Amino acid sequence: MKELLKDLNKAFENRIRLGIMSALVVNDYLDFNALKNLLGVTDGNLASHLKSLEKSEYIRVQKEFLDRKPNTKYSASDEGKLAFIKHIKAIEQLLK
Repeated sequence: MKELLKDLNKAFENRIRLGIMSALVVNDYLDFNALKNLLGVTDGNLASHLKSLEKSEYIRVQKEFLDRKPNTKYSASDEGKLAFIKHIKAIEQLLK
C-alpha cells in the first residue's frame, strides 16, 4: 500500500489543479478564459492554482497580445505531464 501512495502528488490533490492538468494534458494549450469556463471557477481562484502549478514547473505560461488585449496561454510541461500521469496511475492502482 505504501508503494502506491508514494506516487500520489500533493500538487494534484486539489480538484481545480486536477482539472487544470487534465485539460492541459489532452490539449496543446488553453487560454485563461477557456480554463475558467471549463472549470467554472473565479478569476482569482484559477489564477492562484495556475501560479502554484507554474511554481512547480508543471505548466508553461505564454503571454501575448491579441488585438491589443492581453492573452495568456497555458500548456503542460513535459515534467508536468509525467508527474500527472504517474499520479493518475497511482489512483488507478488504488482503485483495483
